[in-house]
Amino acid sequence: MKKIVILTGAGISAESGIKTFRDADGLWEGHDVMEVASPEGWRRNREMVLDFYNQRRAQLHTVEPNAAHFALAELDKKFESVVVTQNVDDLHERAGQKRILHLHGELKKSRSSLDKSLIYDCEGDINTGDKCARGSQLRPHIVWFGEDVPMLEAAVQLVSMADVCIIVGTSMQVYPAASLVHYVPQGSKIFFVDPKPNVTGLESIPNFEVLAENATTGVRKVVDRLLTES
Repeated sequence: MKKIVILTGAGISAESGIKTFRDADGLWEGHDVMEVASPEGWRRNREMVLDFYNQRRAQLHTVEPNAAHFALAELDKKFESVVVTQNVDDLHERAGQKRILHLHGELKKSRSSLDKSLIYDCEGDINTGDKCARGSQLRPHIVWFGEDVPMLEAAVQLVSMADVCIIVGTSMQVYPAASLVHYVPQGSKIFFVDPKPNVTGLESIPNFEVLAENATTGVRKVVDRLLTES
């Protein structure tokens, strides 16, 4: 069975109404991202950071997966497919995707600020005074700027076995996630779906096809092709 690895970023969730900070000159829902997405911001103002992510978590109840999420989930019918996403929302899960690796964490989880291995499901708010099993303050289970990306090695292993790679909703210009495309085996097909594709540094990759379209239209075309050709 062919292995398909799908690399997704903020662009796919944007079509469901989730805003991206890169579209607003470094502001994320009106906040300087370094104030709400860095260890320094957490040390300066925990209550503001917790409130910010509590609002983002609540927003998930107001949005739904879009046609691109559902189309990608269809690949499970004929392929061994897995999503490696930079997104922290749960839209891929809600669309029925079976295998998902979150590179940058998950909004609907919290973790210990002392022990990275203590991770909890989190549907509601995280408040000051909420503690992990070891007694430290709970924080959002999000990889902030300046922190290691613990799932990167697992993502590299998945991509290195891909027969087909689909890139959607991400510029592939921001590292370390951007490095993943270079682990796709030589000879494997790569589809890049983006309305304003920037292929700088990607020109030499063989079997690289660009679809300059939004996720909801471009992904549908790629999925239909793969399902028809299988």
